[in-house]
Amino acid sequence: MKRVGPEQFVALMIVCAVAQGNSYAQGGRAGAAQAPRTAKEAAPIDITGYWVALVTEDWRFRMLTPPKGDFAGVPLNAEGRKLASAWDPAADEAAGEQCKGYGAPGLMRLPARLHITWQDDQTIKLESDLGGQARLFYFGAPQGQGGNWQGISKANWESLPAQILATDGARNNMNRADRTGGTLKIVTTKFRPGYLRKNGVPYSANAVLTEYFDRVNEPSGDSYLILTMTVEDPTYLARPYLTTAQFKKQADTTNWSATPCSAR
Repeated sequence: MKRVGPEQFVALMIVCAVAQGNSYAQGGRAGAAQAPRTAKEAAPIDITGYWVALVTEDWRFRMLTPPKGDFAGVPLNAEGRKLASAWDPAADEAAGEQCKGYGAPGLMRLPARLHITWQDDQTIKLESDLGGQARLFYFGAPQGQGGNWQGISKANWESLPAQILATDGARNNMNRADRTGGTLKIVTTKFRPGYLRKNGVPYSANAVLTEYFDRVNEPSGDSYLILTMTVEDPTYLARPYLTTAQFKKQADTTNWSATPCSAR
């Protein structure tokens, strides 16, 4: 075996030191690249801004307070029908519960205007001009214990399946609408009991609300939020209650009208 002279040994040590330094540098860069992104940074769609509800279905249930006992379309069980038939708005007012129709399971079907912002990098805030309600969507650990009208909402981003995007792409070649490749999923629990409709159609504290927010951009420049909602309630519903709602993007606060809760 050939011996290494002093000069060669020093040169070899320098080469090793440089190589080790490069390895640490690359490791540091790799570590930084793997740092988790915040929910705000990872957002595949932007739902912030001002939005107005487009009431294109169930007009008589959403624009007006239906008469007592009118719960058509809601899969109430016997207990739910009994409670809905006993609705007494005067009793709700006397008890200070005129916001029963403005809890999360009912709020998004009202003809409201919304203001959606990032409260922080892990929390979305949704405010409604009707009833002065505010919802918080937590991507991190939820704060609070619930028991209020809006409950506790846990959020996460989901990617749209490839087959849906492929179908959308084929359709977009015709109408050129743009549906981005992600959706916001919200699961809300721990409500204060309230109404699915303002005329006393009930949901209980055991209800679970699951929502999906999608954004669609039209070539005209208009943007829409498409909201799909499912309420599951073993106390008052015989099966899950599925509804949808649409909102159009607004440029500013024009026509924003802060209105208190009403039991009627």
